[in-house]
Amino acid sequence: MRISTNSMYETATTQMGNLQSTIDRTMQQISTQRRILTPSDDPVASARALVVEQAQAMNTQFATNRQNAKSSLSHVDLALGSVTTLIQDVQALAVSAGNGSLSNSDRASKATELEGKLSDLLALANTADGAGGYLFAGFKSGSAPYSQTAQGATYNGDDGQRQLQVASGRQIDVSVAGRFVFDSGMTGNGSFVTASDTSNGSSLAISAGSVADASKLTGQSYKIEFTATDSYKVTLTDSSGTSNVIAADQDYKSGESIVIDGMKFEISGTPTAGNSLTLDKSKKESIFATVATLIGVLRTPADSASSKAALSAGLATALNNVRSNFDNVLSARSAAGTFLKEIDYLDSAGADLDLQYTSTLSDLQDVDYFKAISSLAQQKLTLEAAQKSFTTMSGLSLFNYIN
Repeated sequence: MRISTNSMYETATTQMGNLQSTIDRTMQQISTQRRILTPSDDPVASARALVVEQAQAMNTQFATNRQNAKSSLSHVDLALGSVTTLIQDVQALAVSAGNGSLSNSDRASKATELEGKLSDLLALANTADGAGGYLFAGFKSGSAPYSQTAQGATYNGDDGQRQLQVASGRQIDVSVAGRFVFDSGMTGNGSFVTASDTSNGSSLAISAGSVADASKLTGQSYKIEFTATDSYKVTLTDSSGTSNVIAADQDYKSGESIVIDGMKFEISGTPTAGNSLTLDKSKKESIFATVATLIGVLRTPADSASSKAALSAGLATALNNVRSNFDNVLSARSAAGTFLKEIDYLDSAGADLDLQYTSTLSDLQDVDYFKAISSLAQQKLTLEAAQKSFTTMSGLSLFNYIN
C-alpha cells in the first residue's frame, strides 16, 4: 500500500490538532470549574440545569421581595407602635378628666393638650413609607391619606392592601389601609350604644351595657322615656321610621339591671317625668372624631347636675370608643408582627432552598477535578507520543539507505 508524503502529513496534523483541542477543552473545564461548556456536551444535564437556574433566580427574587416587605412592615409596625402610645396617653387624659375636683379651666387645659395629641395622631396616620408614598393610604399612596377637619379628619385613601409575593404561592400584605386602623372603631359596646338625653336637665346615667342574648338583637332604635319617678315606657323605632311602644308602665329601680331585646344595661339616678334615654345600634367612628368629640366635652362647662351628668356620660362614651379604636390598632400591629415573623421563617427556608439549588447545579455542571486532571495528563502524554511518532516517521527517507 502506497502512502504519499502529503497524506501522511495531513493525517498527522489532523490527529495532533484533535488531541490539542481535547487538551484545550479539558484545561478550559478546569479553569471555569464547569464540566458542561456548551449544551451539546450533555444535552440532558444542560436542560435540567436550565430549569434549576430559573428556579434559583425566582428564589433570589423572592428573597429581594421579602427584604422589601420586611422594610415596609417595619415602617408600619414602628408607626403603629407610636399610635399605640399616643392612644394610651389619650385614654389617660380622659380618665384624669373625670376627676370631680377639676374645674372648668382644668378640663379646658386638658382639652388643649388633647388637641396636640390629635395633631400628633394625624401626623402618624400620614406617615410616609420612605419610598415617596404613604403607609396608610391604600393604593392611593401618592397623596396623604388624612386631612384634618372640625369633626376630626377625613380619609382620602382607599381600602387597597398592597401585597408582595414572598414565596411560591404566598403573598403578604405590606401596607394597611388607614380606614381599617383609624376609622373602624365601634361606638358603645360594639353591638349597641347607650345615651342619656340631658337637654331637659336630666341627671340620669346609663351604663355602656352588654349583650345578654345576641339572637334577640334587632339593630333598631329604642327610647326609654320616664312617665314618673318610678316607671318608664320603651318605644321602638324601626328602619322605616315607624315607632311603637313595646313596653309601658315598667317599674324602675336605680342601679337595677334592665334587659330589652337582648340588650342588658343599668340606669342610675332619680328621674323626673319626661327624662329619656336612647339605645341605638353601634356604628363605626374614627379615632379622630372620638378625640374631637372628647375635646368638645372637656371644653363644655359642667356647673349643674345635668351638665355634670353630660360630662360623665361623654367621658364614658369617649373611653369606650377610644378603647375600640385602640383594639383595631393592636390588631393591625399584631398582623404586621405576624407577617414579619413569617418572613423570617421564609428567609430561612429560602436560604436552605438556595443551597439545595446550588448543590444540584454543582452536581450537574461542575467538573470533577481529579478526573479532569487525570484526563489532562493522559491527553498530554498521547499528544507527546503522537508528536514523537510523527517526528520519527517524517524522518524516514530512502536517501538514508543510499551509499
